Amino acid sequence: MAGPRTVFLMYHELELPGRRLCQSDPGYVRYTLPVAEFQAQIEFLKTAGWHGVSVGTALAPQTSPAIAITFDDGCETDCLTAAPLLKQAGFGATFYITTGFLGKPGYMSPSQARQLGEQGFELGCHSMSHSYLTDLDEAGLRCEIGDAKRKLEDVAGGPVEHFSCPGGRYDQRVAEMAREAGYSTVATSRAHANGPNTDRFALGRVAVMRDLSLRVFEGICSGEALRTMALRDSFRNSAKRVLGNTVYDRVRAALLRNPSGAKS
Repeated sequence: MAGPRTVFLMYHELELPGRRLCQSDPGYVRYTLPVAEFQAQIEFLKTAGWHGVSVGTALAPQTSPAIAITFDDGCETDCLTAAPLLKQAGFGATFYITTGFLGKPGYMSPSQARQLGEQGFELGCHSMSHSYLTDLDEAGLRCEIGDAKRKLEDVAGGPVEHFSCPGGRYDQRVAEMAREAGYSTVATSRAHANGPNTDRFALGRVAVMRDLSLRVFEGICSGEALRTMALRDSFRNSAKRVLGNTVYDRVRAALLRNPSGAKS
């Protein structure tokens, strides 16, 4: 028996009234959620009997239906807004922090990151500079994965065991470097749930996009929507391999301005 599988949700910056987002390009904005949307999703999960958990907890045996909640980048709204709402619901989460963004406008300060950990949330690493890892040589990978881990551990005052890949760019070199650096898991942007037999260095996650209906959100959490999403991911990943990251991003940006297209 494969055992139960858990969906991992991937969030980014939350949009607050009157507050400027960290970035303004369309490819970034479509990954941001107005705080009211996020709150509605948390309330839906709570009412439906789901329990929001961190990555580490999700990979342990579950006694009740669970959804892993993760945030990428380390935006300041993680601690200003997301964490209080999660606490109110009694949910856990993993906050993957881009170490080099700490202290920059719109992002958490080192003390805010440390406070998240002190509140019981799990801190993970989202690289040093948010570079596409598949474009890097060995030295670059070591900086983005290993050096970033050590720097974040200095901030957190404890071990950082989980890593997520910027832009979903992932290959076997990334997994090997993360294992060498001492991580326990690597999260990708591949749309599949995770179970006892899932490779811990190739965990799936599903990006929660802006203006997502609660009906589609329910389909993601139940796993019913993942097959269709995985097919779309396969098409996009093929395009990235053929075009390369730079050309792919240019094409995507042009489509979004029209508007149309996708980012992952």
